[in-house]
Amino acid sequence: MKKKVLSNVHSDKLYEQVYDYLLERIRRGEWKAHAKLPSIRTLAAEFDVHRLTVFKAYQQLKLNKKVYVKDKSGYYVMPDRMLLIDSQHNPIVSACVHESSLSEIHQVQADYQFSKAVLDPNLLPNHYFSEYVKKVFDLYPKVLGTYSTIQGDLELREALSRYFTDQYHFYLSSNELLITSGSQEAIDLIARVLIKPRDAVLLERPTYSPAIDVFRRQGANIIPIEIHPYGYQLDQVEALMKKHKPRLFYLNPTFHNPTGYTVPAEQRKRLVEMAHKYQCLLVEDDSCPDIYFDEKPPLPFFAYDTSSCVIYIRSFSKYIAPGLSIAAVACRPSIMKYVLKAKSLSDSGTPLLNQKIFLHYFFSERLQQHLEKLRIALEIRKNIMEEELSVSGWEWSSPKGGFNLWIKLPESISMERLLEKSIEQSISFVPGSIFDPLKEYKSWIRMSYSYLNEHQLRDGSKQFVRLFRLLSPPEKI
Repeated sequence: MKKKVLSNVHSDKLYEQVYDYLLERIRRGEWKAHAKLPSIRTLAAEFDVHRLTVFKAYQQLKLNKKVYVKDKSGYYVMPDRMLLIDSQHNPIVSACVHESSLSEIHQVQADYQFSKAVLDPNLLPNHYFSEYVKKVFDLYPKVLGTYSTIQGDLELREALSRYFTDQYHFYLSSNELLITSGSQEAIDLIARVLIKPRDAVLLERPTYSPAIDVFRRQGANIIPIEIHPYGYQLDQVEALMKKHKPRLFYLNPTFHNPTGYTVPAEQRKRLVEMAHKYQCLLVEDDSCPDIYFDEKPPLPFFAYDTSSCVIYIRSFSKYIAPGLSIAAVACRPSIMKYVLKAKSLSDSGTPLLNQKIFLHYFFSERLQQHLEKLRIALEIRKNIMEEELSVSGWEWSSPKGGFNLWIKLPESISMERLLEKSIEQSISFVPGSIFDPLKEYKSWIRMSYSYLNEHQLRDGSKQFVRLFRLLSPPEKI
């Protein structure tokens, strides 16, 4: 009996459906690494298609490095790169060598956690925060017995609408906002709504690691765009938009994670124009625009959008209240209706209690005043880390805001060995390959200065430099 996985489409699309079928079974683990796949003859008979159709699907899988060929033997599942050292009990090393997310790295318990790009809890006004928790229960006594709407609490959406209009000149209604449980949920919803297998997606290189995982899971054809201290090479971006007709470009243009770079205003305007010209959505992830050390960053891309080609994700988790995990998605109704549908299939709405606490906490005068103190505290921490690392001879661009240093190390030792020995010394950091769609950047690391206090930063930075020198081979005379 023939398989019914192929639909009635034009013959030139049949190979794509065979490709999707094979890729999905590999993803689900039905065929393990190095497993031999069915022959072209067998699949052609099962699907009742021409052998050339199956051959074309296999060639595409080979091109995308999902399978490999043995002469006169057939096609086999491509494995992940093998570990160079035993990392069974070192998830941070496993994450570096295999394709995986930051979650493995965050499992590592260390005295000096340079891997966490989140705020030191002691920098938050915790006593003040607790007052608002009590206030919310007084104002909304039934809040624990009430679901939020799928789109999010109307009172919060109206407040955010006014805030975005005042701060960024967005001019959007409450119906053009969706409240999510953090930015990762927002990225996931957008990917599920917009991306189908083989859709071209532009991603910055390097970029936010979970975004790589999300778009890969959707089967996207990821096309890297290099980001530099000055922004992007716009001619390159336009050429890739013209050639690949990408569905979207995911970017983190303000105090970029992991590099700390900020894309200038003139590039933002031009990218919005290019996105409209080539019908490419810009998905702007804005995680810490308030954490600037000198002057405010440029307006978000969304402020320049007049043609509904920008989706704006604003996260408040990293520096306002990580425990509440609140983010907002701003987009026009033509896109919002689909994102809302995906959200309704995901959950019953972001917890109402979290939304109400955030509403009264974030918009309070006292918290807005606290942001100024927070900027000063983080700039001091950045300066301490830079001071201690300055003796190393390593390279980085000093960020104008955010939480991280993106550091180029000498290539004198392997990243796997440095990771292993750092963990032994209770030091964690994030290897650059985690942020790279191409899994390169072997000599780059991200070190975050936001999570540790000043004494820990100074001591841990010194220990890390000392460890690197001990592991480095002696210089040849």
